[in-house]
Amino acid sequence: MKHILFLGLSFLLLGFSCSNPESQTTYINTVTGPIPIASMGITLIHEHMLVDFIGADSVSSERYNQEEVIAKVLPYLLEVKKYGVKTIFDCTPSYLAKDPVLLRKLSEQSGIHLVTNTGFYGEVGGKYLPDFAFTETAEELANRWIDEFENGIGATGIKPGFIKISVNEEKPLREIDAKLVKAAGFTHRETGLQIASHTGTWTTAKQEIKILQEMGIDASAFVWVHAQAEEDFQNYFEAAKLGVWISLDGIGWSVDEYVARLLFAKENGFLGQVLISHDAGWYDPAKPDGGDFQPFTNIFEKLMLALNAKGFDEADWEMFLEKNPKRAFGNEQ
Repeated sequence: MKHILFLGLSFLLLGFSCSNPESQTTYINTVTGPIPIASMGITLIHEHMLVDFIGADSVSSERYNQEEVIAKVLPYLLEVKKYGVKTIFDCTPSYLAKDPVLLRKLSEQSGIHLVTNTGFYGEVGGKYLPDFAFTETAEELANRWIDEFENGIGATGIKPGFIKISVNEEKPLREIDAKLVKAAGFTHRETGLQIASHTGTWTTAKQEIKILQEMGIDASAFVWVHAQAEEDFQNYFEAAKLGVWISLDGIGWSVDEYVARLLFAKENGFLGQVLISHDAGWYDPAKPDGGDFQPFTNIFEKLMLALNAKGFDEADWEMFLEKNPKRAFGNEQ
């Protein structure tokens, strides 16, 4: 690929030192610049500040006022900051109102590191895909995403810290969805960015992983987003053995359904492959005053209480909220 000449730069941006391997430090891109992985602290890996569901053909920054969004969202960031949260991944993709400049303002005013993404969202039959996504090849789409990693998103200079895609729940995968997975694979190979895919059931996730493996990409590069949709807990075993990151990330909307899943993970020894978050927020331009905002606090105010009563301890929470995000997104083993 034409970007192979930039591979050295990519590794530099990800923080791989050319000096003594024992002193290597890994970095991740945030909306205010790269930070050492070690400074991520307590991290929520799937949240949203702003989402617009109008569709790729109509989405526009003119549909909202940045200052009004900040006024709505900032108090929720300051609220969760009180629980020690230092880093939040904003999972709003392109063409659903991803706004890196807005995120930078929120980061600067809250003191929380915010991480944005590159990639496209294929679910809902492609409603949030630009027309060129259907005509360009996987390599051409990947070149767009690699360019965002190397040069920044649009004219902002802000670089993504991960890849966010989405696929429809189908078997076999739709052609467009398979293409998005391949594009993510090409991007990962050039940049090292982790692939987080809005997926659902293991039946769909397995198809994505197979595509990546056929590209020579290890399954550990894949975050199975919305793995809570999988009803058969035994399939978590297969995913964990492959090294897939199992993301249980709807805790902002419910808590009880996660207790059994996380107990199962602890009892069966694969907590080290599990990520948790709320998928909460967000300001919606289509609704008065941005609509109802779901806070980022259920993990700290509800889930911890429920699981601590069943034997979870401080080490488990440190693994979920600090160690696992570093390992999943920072290439830190």
